[in-house]
Amino acid sequence: MHTRSSGAQQSCFGHNLGQRKLALLTYSVRRQCNPISRPVSLVVRAQASPPEGQQEEVEYKDTWSDVQFINLCRRAYGNLAGWQSSKDWNDGEQTYQGMLEVSRALMKGKSASQQRDAVIKGFPKVPNWFRKVFPYSKWGAELNARITPAFFTWLVGPMFTETADVNGVQQRSSVHIKRCRYLAESGCVGMCVNLCKTPTQTFFTEELGMPLTMKPNFDDYRCDMIFGQTPPSLDTDEGAQGIGF
Repeated sequence: MHTRSSGAQQSCFGHNLGQRKLALLTYSVRRQCNPISRPVSLVVRAQASPPEGQQEEVEYKDTWSDVQFINLCRRAYGNLAGWQSSKDWNDGEQTYQGMLEVSRALMKGKSASQQRDAVIKGFPKVPNWFRKVFPYSKWGAELNARITPAFFTWLVGPMFTETADVNGVQQRSSVHIKRCRYLAESGCVGMCVNLCKTPTQTFFTEELGMPLTMKPNFDDYRCDMIFGQTPPSLDTDEGAQGIGF
């Protein structure tokens, strides 16, 4: 099963996310997304701009194992939200939309910080000895970047590893997501920042001892994950401005 997402996806307000970026970033989280609203429908194709500046088509191909991972995430978010979508569990497109619906449900009635905390609590607790036995290293950062495409394509779509400057050192520890499926199909800045970007950064940086900075682009849905780069504080993070703390 495979689906394609469109650049014409609508935001939580019913407008193109790229065109309404500034408006989205100035609203409170409760107004960014309408929890348990009708799911954003998938349309025929998506265009993403590759590094060379040429348009390319991005396809989301859900294998059997992808569907199982989507279902795991859907169940976890549903447990946190205390609500579950009625979408089909076996069809890749349908269960992904179900995951988006429970994501919206998880946001309902919570402040931005409460949303982030709810997701962080869902991550496994890492024992203190782990960070002592496996301290940060350039090799570790590059390893994380190398294995990320193998484990998280089901969530965000196609991605590839590339070189980044981390504290003045050139290392192959950056992952470029061509067009984030979670952001493109939800069309929601708050969902991206509070349910994905910030909790993931916190888990890797504070629990695993592996600094991670995620840089989503709300205009074209690209995202860069830079392992080894310490994320900025929320009040100085350009990717979180206007979301609320």
